[in-house]
Amino acid sequence: MKLISFKVYRVKPRWIFIKLVTDEGIEGWGEMISGTKTETVVAGAEEMAAYLIGRDPFAIETLWQELYKSFFRGGPINSTIVSGIEMALWDIKGKALQVPIYELLGGRARSKIKVYSWIGGDRPDDVVREALDRKNRGFDAVKMNATEELHYIDSYDKVQAVVDRVASIRKELGAGFGIAVDFHGRVHKPMAKVLAAALEPYHLMFLEEVVLPENEEAFREVAHHVATPLATGERLCSRWAYKNLFREGVIDIIQPDVALAGGILETRKIIAAAESFDMAAAPHAPYGPIALAATLQIDACAPNVFIQEQSLGIHYNKGFDLLDFVQNKEIFQYKDGFVDLPSLPGLGLIIDEERVKKVSAEGLVWTNPKWKNYDGTQAEW
Repeated sequence: MKLISFKVYRVKPRWIFIKLVTDEGIEGWGEMISGTKTETVVAGAEEMAAYLIGRDPFAIETLWQELYKSFFRGGPINSTIVSGIEMALWDIKGKALQVPIYELLGGRARSKIKVYSWIGGDRPDDVVREALDRKNRGFDAVKMNATEELHYIDSYDKVQAVVDRVASIRKELGAGFGIAVDFHGRVHKPMAKVLAAALEPYHLMFLEEVVLPENEEAFREVAHHVATPLATGERLCSRWAYKNLFREGVIDIIQPDVALAGGILETRKIIAAAESFDMAAAPHAPYGPIALAATLQIDACAPNVFIQEQSLGIHYNKGFDLLDFVQNKEIFQYKDGFVDLPSLPGLGLIIDEERVKKVSAEGLVWTNPKWKNYDGTQAEW
């Protein structure tokens, strides 16, 4: 079997899909992150995928090493391109062998995976209403942003506003309902300590990105102020970026993103390494259907994954939902806080390519918000 062609699609609202095609007619799909550099990623994906023409799609590790190990390696652009291509290669291999990808990664360690839903929270409306809606849709855990912009030292009114929102959910939905709070890297160390301590009485599932990952030395100081589990990892590329987190031992939950960390096998390696440090995993997956399906393949065989993010109905999809591009919509059906593992070969997805083509032809422009502090300085994001 040889790879003979590929196609890269810009898909609204903010997804980039790649399809690899073999001479035996088997197709594999992968997903890359758009962010604010869609055209950069697309151009890089077309350049790197062309290198694969005529190659054996089963040689995933060899191809990954060749694509990753350039002189200027790493970084989010290169990593998301490699990740998307690698997913598509696994999809081909699973389909060719007529098994889900997790069967090629050691087999299942579970029969289903717990999931949570995101409800916003940084520009709060009624977080209780949103949390109740998610409960009615089959979730028993949610994640919310903690706060709007916070300066290095900021008003305690903003801290109290976060506490009030979290307390309202806890009061309405009870002690058994899971609540995670994402600082989203927009909080600096001085206020991170204050905010984390203020939220301690509400017994949160975890606190995410309490500081930006480049300020990783501050994780230890925040950890000294709270018992709540700390999580990070969504912005890290490849296993090498996780070495210091493992060595320091203050992070409790890692959150690799299959569309950024290097693909399916690389993410599996990262999560396996975390297990050896007694760390849990809650993979990051707020994007499209292909990345989510790829992540579920990893979850299936990774016993330290305790919950999975997903993006069904997420508000910033702006009129598009990941189910719009999937024919077998039952793959992402949630019940009692869980989702069943995919059972079809490869990623387990049947992509609606006609829908992908139609939306892709309309073009894609995605920009992340640019937030400012009260004094006009650029806020973190």
